[in-house]
Amino acid sequence: MLPPTEPSDLPKDPVIPVPLPTPHKIAMLSAGGLATLLAALSMLGPFSIDAYLPAFPQIQAQLHATPLEVQQTLTAYMLAFAGMVLWHGALSDAFGRRNVILVALVVFAIGTFGCAAASSVHYLWVFRIMQGVSAGAGVVVGRAIIRDLYSDTAAARLLSMVTMIFSIAPAIAPVVGGWIVLWFDWRAIFIALCVYTVLLGWFCWKHLPETIPVPKRQPFNPRFLAQSYGAIFSSFLFHMKAGVTALNFAGLFLYIAAAPVMLPESLGLGPSQFAWLFVPTVSGIFLGSLMANRLAGKMDFARQIRMGFFFMLGAVAFNVTYHLFLPPALPWSVAPMFFFTFGSSLIAPGATLLALDLFPRIRGTAASCQSFISTLLGAVVAGAVAPALSHSVLALALGQAGFVLLALACWVTARRHRRKLRASGQHVP
Repeated sequence: MLPPTEPSDLPKDPVIPVPLPTPHKIAMLSAGGLATLLAALSMLGPFSIDAYLPAFPQIQAQLHATPLEVQQTLTAYMLAFAGMVLWHGALSDAFGRRNVILVALVVFAIGTFGCAAASSVHYLWVFRIMQGVSAGAGVVVGRAIIRDLYSDTAAARLLSMVTMIFSIAPAIAPVVGGWIVLWFDWRAIFIALCVYTVLLGWFCWKHLPETIPVPKRQPFNPRFLAQSYGAIFSSFLFHMKAGVTALNFAGLFLYIAAAPVMLPESLGLGPSQFAWLFVPTVSGIFLGSLMANRLAGKMDFARQIRMGFFFMLGAVAFNVTYHLFLPPALPWSVAPMFFFTFGSSLIAPGATLLALDLFPRIRGTAASCQSFISTLLGAVVAGAVAPALSHSVLALALGQAGFVLLALACWVTARRHRRKLRASGQHVP
């Protein structure tokens, strides 16, 4: 078995990129260039989710589907994403980071073209599943690439830079999707995404380095995989630290999944006006990630995470209080999302790295398990929680508050468990 080790919250080592051999002639990227490329890979997820949300009524009409059948195209994607995200990291540990990403981009491009050509909602389900099984490679493997190359402080800084660039996608995706629906057709959304994927694949072929050399790769066999996944999923600390990011994501995704119902019904907004929700949401992600980037190396992860929870708790407290006494209205019903996402972006880099560093020998697999927990919870939110709460803004505010409180409980529990391990004489780095 692979025993977990918990890193110190204080970044210690200087940031030194590790030059690694690669069999391909690749123009090596700077840290900023690598962050941009990994962010572009991560954008496949939000583009796949957010861009087609304004097209739900048109898809329903053209494919003669029920609202629930169209909603389930999102659920099918999320479930496929969650199932396959468990394997992206293990595959990259065994066969290389670069190879897994390139194959995933090919599969995603085929699935995206199939979505554009779908003649029924059932075919759309099938191709959305193809998108789901491949879209997570960039997020999972990208985290492992960062940790392969950089130590604590720079890894946190680069991860926050990736998030900052990546945050553009959730902001522009629903807006662009809404305008495409008005000007063209819902199929044009998937055609544009297919073109983006092909260009991204070409750029990765030219510039994405291989960061795990063959001698350091792990075997891809049932016994080793069972040991790896068993060690990770039996780790109490891993569940608590992964739970922080997963529950914070659930609080955000609750509003994203509810947007097609909540924005028209409660706020009277049309397909081209989804920016009312997504601009403050993504502005918070961008500025929070920028702040996390500036704070990297200047304060420990624990203090930065506490600061993030301060903003998130303030946001949900205002949101619930406002809707207890007043009807939904702009901008007050969407403004708290800025402070919520600002806080969650302060938390994400530290919480992510602390979870990955519990298993330094199999970071790719640990990244997969971490993403699996977040995505599986997101699928539950999209398929059950959001439909149940989307007709009431107060219910959404209460649901988001519940997720934040659970995330805070995970963080506090992880800290206490670590102190108990130290008090019992166990070595905790």
